[in-house]
Amino acid sequence: MHHRAAEFVEQARERYDLEPTVEEFPQGTKTAADAAEAVGCDVGQIASSLVFDADDDLVVVVTSGANRVDESRLAAHLDVADVSMADPDAIAEVVGWSIGGVPPICHETDVPVFLDESLLTHETVWAAAGTPSAVFPIEPDELERLSGATPIEV
Repeated sequence: MHHRAAEFVEQARERYDLEPTVEEFPQGTKTAADAAEAVGCDVGQIASSLVFDADDDLVVVVTSGANRVDESRLAAHLDVADVSMADPDAIAEVVGWSIGGVPPICHETDVPVFLDESLLTHETVWAAAGTPSAVFPIEPDELERLSGATPIEV
């Protein structure tokens, strides 16, 4: 197992008493479509953790691979003037993970997490486990509970 995926498993165990079953795909799961094909699920079951800069504060939006985040809608929800994708260095520093492998839990600092409410319609979703080639399955309700996420329409 890649060392970053192993770090994720250790953090999940220590912080949440969760034992995620990580699956790794050497060909990568960089896009939601790639991840869905590798896992063998619907693209809507891929829970992509995207990090946004909302007026200089980072927020994580866990969105369905079938959806795109409407930045103006997110800005209105957060009551901020501007929302854009966060800088990769800021993501690594604040969230503790690199783009493509950001999990929905186990962040370096306490950042707000929002959950695409369409993910709640599935029995299982698949999320990044610390690298662009590692994912783990989780029930959406459990994901919401562990991450402290607020469900929103993205």
